[in-house]
Amino acid sequence: MTANRIWAPWRLEYVKDASKDIEEECVFCARPALEDDETALIVHRGKRCFVILNLYPYTNGHLMVTPFEHVGKLQDLDAETSAEMFDLASRAMDHLEAVYRPHGFNVGFNQGRAAGAGVEHHIHMHVVPRWGGDTNFMPVIADHRVMPQSLEDSYRVMLGAFEGESGNPEQ
Repeated sequence: MTANRIWAPWRLEYVKDASKDIEEECVFCARPALEDDETALIVHRGKRCFVILNLYPYTNGHLMVTPFEHVGKLQDLDAETSAEMFDLASRAMDHLEAVYRPHGFNVGFNQGRAAGAGVEHHIHMHVVPRWGGDTNFMPVIADHRVMPQSLEDSYRVMLGAFEGESGNPEQ
């Protein structure tokens, strides 16, 4: 039986340099502080968490849900923040299904450098839409990903999806 894999050879340099110094400024603290959600790529702000496009996506629509509070481990989050993270991930998946029609999702956390966390001191949940055959020869042969949509266009699409929700937009 052959296992399905997400191939990401462009991350090899990161993995090889697992002992690199931690960034002085946390991206997940800095982005909301910009107070310019388009520049920050934040598509939705909740009470305790926000939804942001990944600046280095595996696929179009690759989102992350992260708390405003600087917390490094999932188990250190309070119950309300954890609940909002999972609610926002579920809503993000609904919007991604409506907009991009993926065949599936990878959803989860990379907690700690050894687990692949690019930002290990601020927990965040990845929501990655996936399609059958979405891995092709470009990342393997040319160390390039083919992204059919720009981050700016992805931002507008996902912002519109969250803004179009019925009910309280701050939930």
